This record gives sequence, structure tokens and C-alpha cells, in this order.
Amino acid sequence: MSLYELAILGQPTGEERRRLTTTIGEMIADFGLSVGEDILIHDGQSVGGRDRRNAFAAIYFGRAGHPELAQVEELVAASMPVIPTVGHTEDFGALIPKVLQFANGLRRRPDDGNLTELSSAVLECVGLLRPQRRVFVSYRRTESRAAALQLHDLLNSRGFDVFLDTHDIRPGDPFQDVLWHRLVDSDVMVMLDTPSYSASRWTRQEIGRARAKEIQVIRVIWPEHTPTMLTDMAESVYLDPEELLGQEGPIVEAIAESIVLRVERLRSRSIAARYMSITGKFRADVEKIGASIEAIGAHRAIAVRLLNERLVWAYPIVGIPSAEALNDVASKAKKAEQGEAPVLVYDHVGIRDAWIQHLAWLDEQIKSVKAIRVAEAGWALAGMDD
Repeated sequence: MSLYELAILGQPTGEERRRLTTTIGEMIADFGLSVGEDILIHDGQSVGGRDRRNAFAAIYFGRAGHPELAQVEELVAASMPVIPTVGHTEDFGALIPKVLQFANGLRRRPDDGNLTELSSAVLECVGLLRPQRRVFVSYRRTESRAAALQLHDLLNSRGFDVFLDTHDIRPGDPFQDVLWHRLVDSDVMVMLDTPSYSASRWTRQEIGRARAKEIQVIRVIWPEHTPTMLTDMAESVYLDPEELLGQEGPIVEAIAESIVLRVERLRSRSIAARYMSITGKFRADVEKIGASIEAIGAHRAIAVRLLNERLVWAYPIVGIPSAEALNDVASKAKKAEQGEAPVLVYDHVGIRDAWIQHLAWLDEQIKSVKAIRVAEAGWALAGMDD
């Protein structure tokens, strides 16, 4: 039985529909899901028969005459998310119907033939990818500062929240605490692998801890530099001499844009790997205390049956919990009519002590959802057996 449903509406070409479906299929495969079984993809004729209990989102390919307008109007009236999209040079106002012009549209990039950005956007809408889009740039200031600044600005312009040590740590903040805090909340690390990158213990720690947290790494290798074995599993971009405009950068624009596109694709793989890691640890603790996993629901919720027959719904999340995340989990549980307060499960390693104290305060104040560390899941769940 499917838990997620999507719709491709408007008038995409056959090739656009095929590529979008293929890319969505590749991304959800990172989570162990498949199109047709776990996710259904509708067209204009079948969307009216969607299961209203499932997480849903639609994409509308704008065309002259506004085809399938009735279906779009029905979805908007039902408060369903619909992403309007047009080609790189097309007129949004002319091709997107008025009923959708309130929504932020996505202009398809000419270098994104596989529609990766569009696939990511719709998977965010149904909750498979988190809405936060965070990237960590790891580099040596003495060797690649110009390229780091270039990628910081370019990724920001593409909707990513980018961490760069020279931009994102306020004066007086504990430098390393903030750095690790931001690292563990990132989806992808962009590593600028220059000749002395591995000579610094700080950059060695950054790449090591990113790997320990299963954060995907894109390694951008400077011309005529032989990379170390430390990062032999990272996805690599080898720069030719003519692709670097100056010793520290910037990088030729087309290559920089291709790096951003790789970040977009790796993001789903990174979130999936971290989610699988958290759920694996959670399952092990559930079994350790004699409880059992009964079902997997929408939004990746896990139903746990305790020894006293109490049913608890757990929502593992990737990254750092916030009041917004707690509210999101509470809202999803209420919509699914799960009965009692759900549990948000997270990995606390690397989170600043000040934020841990903030979470403890939120836990005291907010009774509609409870946050627990995955490392203490068994202990916390056993305490609910009353």
C-alpha cells in the first residue's frame, strides 16, 4: 500500500514526464522506496482518485491555454501543495493559471536535464526530504578562499543555507562548538581539496566528522593535486588548470554550476543515509527492551508497541530539532489521528550544549510531542511503560 502520492499535471512533454519520474524513482530508492508501490504518480485523469489519507503534492507544467485547470483548482481548494514550473526562458505569468500564481514557481534550469531540482522540491512537499537545505563548505582559507566565497554565494542563490566559517559565526561565539553544530545539521559537505587541505587538523576533523555522521561529501580537487586516501569514498570533481581562475579561485562558472547540481542530487542520498542510521539504532533499542515495531506510516513515522500494549508513534528526524520541527511532528500526528503525543527521535551528537538545554526547556513547555535522543531511545521508551 502506498504512503505517498504525487501528480504531474499541465502539459509536460513525454520526455519531461519520463525524466521526472526516473529522477524521483532514483531519489526515493535511497530510502528503500519505489514508484508504483510506495509512491504513486498520477496524471490529470487519475489524480481525482487519490487516497486523501496519504501525503500528496503535485507539479504543474505551465502551458498556453492552461490544460487540466479543473484538477488544479480542486487541489488548491483542498489546500494541497502544487508547484508551478516553467522553462528557463518562458513567461510565468502567461503560462501559469491565476489560481496558482500565488505560489512560488520553479524555473527549470537548462543544465538540469534530469529535473533534479524539481524532483527535490516535490519530495520536500511530501516530507521525504526536509525543507531545510543546508550545506557546509570545508576549505583552507590560505588556498581556496575565493572559490569558497563563490560557492557560498551561488548555493545561497539556489536556495541553500550555506555555512562558511568567515560568514556564519558571530563575534564572541565559541568557534568550534558552533562549527560542529552547523556541520551536524548539514545535508552535504563541499570539500575544497587543495594541496595542504589534509595538513590542517581542523579540516581533517571536519571531513572525519562529516563521514562519521554519514553526511555526503563532494570533493572538489585542485589542478595537479593528488588527493589523499582519507576521502576516497567522496564524490569527486577534478578541476583542470583552465577551470580555476586564479590560485584560490574562483572556479569557471559552468563548473561551479555543475557542483551545485551535484549538491542537489546528493542531498537526498545524504538525508536517506542519516535517516536509515537513526532508524536502525532506534529499531535495535526497541527490540532490546522487548517492544516491537508494528507499522511504518506516512512521513516515515514508526509505530512501536510497548510491553503494556501501549502504541507509541515515533518520528525519526535528520539534523537538529527545533520548535518548528516539534510543531511539524505534532501536526502530522494529529492529522493522522494517532491518538496520543508522538515522539521525535534525533541524534544529539555534535549539538551545542546550549541547544540541548533549549530542547530540554521545550520538552517541559510543549506536551503535544516529546523529543528523545536515539542513543537513549530504549531507556526513554521503557519509561513510558506505565
